[in-house]
Amino acid sequence: MNKFAFCRELRLLTPAHFNSVFQQPHRAGSPHLTILARNNTLDHPRMGQAVPKKQIKLAVDRNRFKRLVRESFRLHQHSLPAKDFVVIAKKSANELSNEELSVLLDKLWQRLSRPPRKK
Repeated sequence: MNKFAFCRELRLLTPAHFNSVFQQPHRAGSPHLTILARNNTLDHPRMGQAVPKKQIKLAVDRNRFKRLVRESFRLHQHSLPAKDFVVIAKKSANELSNEELSVLLDKLWQRLSRPPRKK
C-alpha cells in the first residue's frame, strides 16, 4: 500500500537543493504558476515552493496556495518521476479557486511526468 504522507524526505529543504533545480530545469507553466523540475539521484520526487509576498500579498492567501500545492503533490507523488520540483507562484494564482488550482496542478504534474522533448 502506498503512503501518501508529505514527510521530510519529500521536501527540498536547503538553498543548495533549490539552486540545483534553478540550473537548467525542465519547465511547465501557465499564466498562474510555473513548475521547474530537474532529475535527482534519489528514488522519489521532492518538492519545494517559492511564493513571494510581492506576488501574493496576504499571508492567508499564500498559505492557501501552499496548502493546495502540497496536497496536490502528496496525491501525485507515486506517479511522478524521481525529480526535484519547485513551484513558483505568480500574481494571478490568487485569483484561482481551489478547484481551478487543483485541475491546473494536475495538468502540470502530468506534463512534467512525460520525458522532455529533444531540441
